[in-house]
Amino acid sequence: METPTNKSTEFDSMLGRLVVEQGLATAQDVQDCVNLQRELTADDEDAKQRSLADLLVSSGIVTQRQITRLKPLVEEQKPTQQLPGFQILAKLGAGAMATVFKAKQISLDRTVAIKVLPQRFSNNKDFVERFYAEGRAAAKLNHPNIVGAYDVGQSGEYHYFVMEYVEGRTVFDDLQKDGKYSEDSALEIIIQIARALEHAHKAGFIHRDVKPKNIMLTKDGSAKLADMGLARAVSDREAAEAEQGKAYGTPYYIAPEQIRGDINIDFRCDIYGLGATFYHMVTGQVPFDGPNPSAVMHKHLKNALTPPDHINPSLSSGIGEIIEVCMAKDPASRYATTSDLLTDLEAVARGEPPLQARRKFDIGSLEALEKPTAAAGDTQTMPADHEGVPLFEQPMFWVAVAGWAVALVMLVILIVR
Repeated sequence: METPTNKSTEFDSMLGRLVVEQGLATAQDVQDCVNLQRELTADDEDAKQRSLADLLVSSGIVTQRQITRLKPLVEEQKPTQQLPGFQILAKLGAGAMATVFKAKQISLDRTVAIKVLPQRFSNNKDFVERFYAEGRAAAKLNHPNIVGAYDVGQSGEYHYFVMEYVEGRTVFDDLQKDGKYSEDSALEIIIQIARALEHAHKAGFIHRDVKPKNIMLTKDGSAKLADMGLARAVSDREAAEAEQGKAYGTPYYIAPEQIRGDINIDFRCDIYGLGATFYHMVTGQVPFDGPNPSAVMHKHLKNALTPPDHINPSLSSGIGEIIEVCMAKDPASRYATTSDLLTDLEAVARGEPPLQARRKFDIGSLEALEKPTAAAGDTQTMPADHEGVPLFEQPMFWVAVAGWAVALVMLVILIVR
């Protein structure tokens, strides 16, 4: 374990570097304060060592407000000093669950991305286990359309996950910038991600968080599925039971069975997420929106989907059919396999109809005829054969009686004449 002196020295070192990088002082200014710090310590060994921050402020080199602004940056940089074998090049981003750095893996001379678990979670067994589970899941998948995993480990108090570095942008970035994709561009990306999911599903894994932010786009046009943070093996019954009743996923793209926390969630939740992502890409709108996550998830459960071609009339019917089958609320009404989905996507890309989706629509139509139901707010309709209704209560019975009565009267008149 590091001593307080070592920790303060480490902090001072990072602070000094950031002060120079931010243009707040020259390297010589910082070095002068470091030399003064040493002199003061040497003069009085029993005195508490003055921090570099104090000396920079008291010397008039920086202000206390500037030091306050830099302290969070120093905290973020700490992991970068404790990952041996890697040279940190830049911070790529940070979320609630991890900070991601661009780095050089010195031994192999390659650029990688390193995801680091925040220090505040390092003593939480559940967070640490989930972090390593992500690494293990990603390591078992080897596909050109999935961000590759290289290593997971621990250095000091930090847990890290080394993965393929993808230089480019996300689908979400494009949607924010341009509003929506052209049909052809969206289809090309969705086909690649469907292939990635097909590979993962055949390996026994479900992603559970397919969304625009988790689709990376390289400069050469390749699409890669990222972030296995919620991935798990379908066969992991223990994890399924532990998560039962809890909603894991992103509200705008989450499948109804994930919202309910069903125990038997399978690959079809990813098909729903991919369909919701496809919907957003070709319409520029999320399938369901609301003032808060709870309202959005309620709509996934209860509201009918507005067909995508009602929002974007220029869409081909094939695209709309595929999305609607992907986003069926009942998993059994979605594609039977990811391979079937891929078959339809590739057919539409060739200008052919999506036969698997149309088969689903045909079956659904037959079931609707067999079991007619009323729309919300409508009066329940009577079955066509009036099965179970007494004869004298059926309208056609009285129509027939009236006809017979008229015929009888006419016959009597003819006889009398």
